[in-house]
Amino acid sequence: MNTSHVVVVMGVAGTGKTTVGPLLATRLGVPYAEADDFHPQANIDKMSAGVPLTDEDRLPWLDAIGGWAHERAGLGGVVSCSALKRSYRDRLRAAAPDVVFLHLTGDRALIEDRMAHRKGHFMPTALLDSQFATLQPLEPDETGVAVDVTGTPEEITGQAVASLAALLEPAP
Repeated sequence: MNTSHVVVVMGVAGTGKTTVGPLLATRLGVPYAEADDFHPQANIDKMSAGVPLTDEDRLPWLDAIGGWAHERAGLGGVVSCSALKRSYRDRLRAAAPDVVFLHLTGDRALIEDRMAHRKGHFMPTALLDSQFATLQPLEPDETGVAVDVTGTPEEITGQAVASLAALLEPAP
């Protein structure tokens, strides 16, 4: 599959956005951008302290990701971004109308276990409840697919490529 779309790998913390995103970008032959790199230091400090971000905190972050997606329009790319609320995804689409969402989904217990075992990440498992409470899954009018994260990263990526191809490639 080859795409000129920017794929936003979304979902709650711990679903594997940072693992699947680069694998997907490699499979698609496009650049990858890590959403965490777009956060101002104040946001990272807040989350590291176990304090959920407000919508106001997220706006500059979303705008920076939207700017990257806009620059990649027609060229393709993959960027991770929790994009938990419809309003966040609307903001990304306002900057880059052709973005496509890949929603990584999974059982809360599995995700919490993965978060508990990862090292070097600022997001504590204590914020997982707030992530699930904030999550608004993709709606039918949003271009995207949902993929379960139960398998290996390679299996999840393969399923994502197949689902995105079915969504984006015209039928013969």
